[in-house]
Amino acid sequence: MTAAQATTTTAPSTAPTTQPTVAKFEHTAGAAADLAQLAPPAAGEEIAVFETTKGVIKMRLFPEQSPITVTNFKNLINSGYYNGVIFHRVIPDFMIQSGDPEGTGFGGEAYGGGTIEDELGKNLYNFRGALSMANTGEPASGGSQFFIVQTPNCQYTAEELKELGYADWAAEKYAEIGGAPHLDGIYNAYIYPGYNGHTVFGQVFEGMSVVDAIVEVQTDSYDKPVEDITITRAYLTKA
Repeated sequence: MTAAQATTTTAPSTAPTTQPTVAKFEHTAGAAADLAQLAPPAAGEEIAVFETTKGVIKMRLFPEQSPITVTNFKNLINSGYYNGVIFHRVIPDFMIQSGDPEGTGFGGEAYGGGTIEDELGKNLYNFRGALSMANTGEPASGGSQFFIVQTPNCQYTAEELKELGYADWAAEKYAEIGGAPHLDGIYNAYIYPGYNGHTVFGQVFEGMSVVDAIVEVQTDSYDKPVEDITITRAYLTKA
């Protein structure tokens, strides 16, 4: 598996002035319901935990919106796949990437082998703290690699995102908390019609300070930390 192409893509600084007809996300609930992505977990909700050499990161998972991806991720966690795996790609103001047992960015596969389908358009976005699947830039190329969005300041304004087809609440939330909309399916349907974007399947609710600390480490010319940052233990538990 190749490294995630889209995680090196730089979105244009302004939105295009003309808008083609594209398939847009369906918003069937109000903003309060849609913003459930950013809500804390309910009591007893299953969550994922990474114990790393920089600290602990806790994440909600969204099996209703991204069932294939969440099932794959949980199976990999339960098999011990991520234990001892490093963060092989770290980019300040963007994201931290892991999930490759080879530590090169070219390894890893889905649970049981192969790749999994994309799951897009489910009112989940690459806001700051989003847990998303890495891929090769081709449809259905996700395996075991994932990334956590760290971007504190979205490079788009809310109005620019609305022009790209984003719902008002999503555009305004990007402007408020940050994130990387150029990784979303809705963005790519507009800008890069042949590219799907990245499946969001979870959200960090505790430990973003750890994510922020990881992006501050020294890296080489390939964005790989000079000193290994390791997931010492990954496990599922209840909130």
